[in-house]
Amino acid sequence: MEDTDLHELMARLERLIGRVEQLKSQNGLLLAQEKTWREERAHLIEKNEIARHKVESMISRLKALEQDS
Repeated sequence: MEDTDLHELMARLERLIGRVEQLKSQNGLLLAQEKTWREERAHLIEKNEIARHKVESMISRLKALEQDS
């Protein structure tokens, strides 16, 4: 293998290693974002359930008031 071929191969390997490190970093950021979004989604689902229960309770009370009238 010629010296220039070896240098070219080394340069390509360095670029590849750099790209792998970049992708690892991006993957870590994406996983952190996914975790944040999943937590936010769970919180919103919980808030939605609380609101649904409150509405159902209000409807029940209104029906009870209607029957008492």
